[in-house]
Amino acid sequence: MIPTASELTETGPDYAELFKSMGAESRFIPVDKREDCFDEEIQQAMNEASSIFITGGNQLRLSTILGGTPVAKLIRSLNASGVHVAGTSAGAAIMSEHMIAGGPGGPTPRENGVTMAPGLGLTNRIIIDQHFSQRDRIGRLMTALSYNPFVSGVGIDENTAAFIDADGVLEVLGEGAVTVLDPSELSHSSMANTRADEPITLIGMKIHVLASGAQFNIESREAFSLK
Repeated sequence: MIPTASELTETGPDYAELFKSMGAESRFIPVDKREDCFDEEIQQAMNEASSIFITGGNQLRLSTILGGTPVAKLIRSLNASGVHVAGTSAGAAIMSEHMIAGGPGGPTPRENGVTMAPGLGLTNRIIIDQHFSQRDRIGRLMTALSYNPFVSGVGIDENTAAFIDADGVLEVLGEGAVTVLDPSELSHSSMANTRADEPITLIGMKIHVLASGAQFNIESREAFSLK
């Protein structure tokens, strides 16, 4: 477990107890500053892991502390070799190449509706947002896609997970839903000509709302319901 996003000292121990209660052996590594990411003992501990979990907190703590360090490179290489990498809240947001670092909630995409930062780059096919319906974040995810319509937007509700397998198939599990925004048929975006805080026109954006058991192929951008 990597609790870097949280500034609370109890986050690592609390998650260790949580995973222990579910029958999983775990340990947390104290990466609180960039110099920790060059610690060989920390890298060795990561090399022995069968999975890596990144906790929630502040996305910018993750990107500014981990970015460009041996720990970030190791997470990418371990994931490429088959090690599962998971995260919640900020830990989920940083999975993609382009990360949402902040922005107000609301249903309407606006010119200044999102702040972006580099993520870990485990995938360059999606941008992830979290606490999605609970904090009304569809507007800021649409704004993020208006900058880069190459990717799809994945908005994850609380108590809900999106698992992506080696073939790029995303499967939903949990109590809520995953909202997928697909800009592959976007015919018009006014982002380039929109003034500060003005709403953005986006024509042709597709939306899928996927409940538990539904799937979305992030490569082909096809959605499937298994129910």
